[in-house]
Amino acid sequence: MPQTDRAATHAFWLAGRQATGETSFDVTSPWDGRVVGAVSVPTEAQVEEAVTAAYAVRDAFAATPAHVRAAALDQVSRRLAERTEDIARLISAENGKPIKWARGEVGRAVSVFRFAAEEARRFNGGEGQRLDTDAGGQGRLALTRRFPKGVVLGIAPFNFPLNLCAHKIAPAIAAGVPIVLKPAPATPLSGLLIGELLAETELPAGSWSILPVTNDRMSALVRDERLPVISFTGSEQVGYAIMDSVPRKHCTLELGGNGAAVVLADWASDEDLDRAAQRIAAFSNYQGGQSCISVQRVIADTSVYDRLLPRIVAAVEAQVTGDPADDATDVGPLVSQDAAERVETWVQEAVEAGATVLTGGKRDGASYAPTVLTDVPAGATIAREEVFGPVLTVTRADGEEAAFAAVNDSKYGLQAGVFTHDLQAAFRAHRALEVGGVVIGDVPSYRADQMPYGGAKQSGVGREGVKFAMDDYTYERVMVLTGLAL
Repeated sequence: MPQTDRAATHAFWLAGRQATGETSFDVTSPWDGRVVGAVSVPTEAQVEEAVTAAYAVRDAFAATPAHVRAAALDQVSRRLAERTEDIARLISAENGKPIKWARGEVGRAVSVFRFAAEEARRFNGGEGQRLDTDAGGQGRLALTRRFPKGVVLGIAPFNFPLNLCAHKIAPAIAAGVPIVLKPAPATPLSGLLIGELLAETELPAGSWSILPVTNDRMSALVRDERLPVISFTGSEQVGYAIMDSVPRKHCTLELGGNGAAVVLADWASDEDLDRAAQRIAAFSNYQGGQSCISVQRVIADTSVYDRLLPRIVAAVEAQVTGDPADDATDVGPLVSQDAAERVETWVQEAVEAGATVLTGGKRDGASYAPTVLTDVPAGATIAREEVFGPVLTVTRADGEEAAFAAVNDSKYGLQAGVFTHDLQAAFRAHRALEVGGVVIGDVPSYRADQMPYGGAKQSGVGREGVKFAMDDYTYERVMVLTGLAL
């Protein structure tokens, strides 16, 4: 039975103020099953109140001076930094993320709010375009500015419960766009904490709400015509179901991947191979493999494969598994036992089809041992889908062209890493690989929060990264000035 280390029920945030509903649910640790906290669930009437408030304030919020929005974002960034350790402990408790990675997540959220404050100060300055390039445009100037498309519905996942909420909220505030955020039911506490910090600012009431509604109530929010913009991060199946259900809405979808790390023939020294193995091992297992850009596939040139493979196995075996609250832990549990059982099933299927387990392959409750597979048949589920667990497949390729083709032999296209020293090969990879991001000299798992982030093919639609999300939340409106002496 779960332990009951229960704290008071957490309120949610309705139009900038705390509120409670009529029911609540428990948030439990995937590591030991203890109750981390209870969360109050908004009623239908309270959800309606939040949406109504956001819709009503949209024009006033868009007109809020940039310095007001920037100051609020800067304040949240500072407060996150001040409370780093407490917030990291909260992330680790509700998510099972090792504390070292949880601290890193808080640091990234600090940056996201800071970047948003910077963008708020320079966003929407207006761009002038002379129209007298043709005689009919003499004396005319087009001035283009960006204006909100409307209230944003942000839907965040469990794997980065703080930072991916930040990636929904911070760009919206920076652009003067009201937002209603739905955090993941498994990990709502980190998102609710952002509300605590936003409530300390001078942002207009109604400009933001954080509502921990259950997934079965999400469709009503998705269909609400007062929420014309949807920013969703999560599974491919749910993301495209949302888009299909509201084809006239603007949807940004950050979905799955099966990130490949390519090791080309020139990455061949002992030092090179040691670095590649260490980076691959760390980032196939960080967050328990529960990252859309974790390393799931290694594609190594035949000339380096035999020297690289034992290094990868050794580096994976060196990953420290255990209590996520321990500073020494590299790999904690998955988000739930069901998630670990799914990974176990996929590995067993691959083994029955001929795959070889070089290390790992064991489940203990919600934890799954860091695993390396070879000889995985191309049709195996674990070769085609996103495993979202600490499992790595290693294959060989005969040359650069074959390696790049193997990367592209996937319905996903989020990011890829290419270990090479050859600048020309780097540019060939950038041209050839059907992904949203190519990382040279490292794994596909690198993401800077200010860069455009998103995928090709079934990995999603649109881009995150603060400035790029602000563009997604707004549209261009042109004003033509007439009779000017240009």
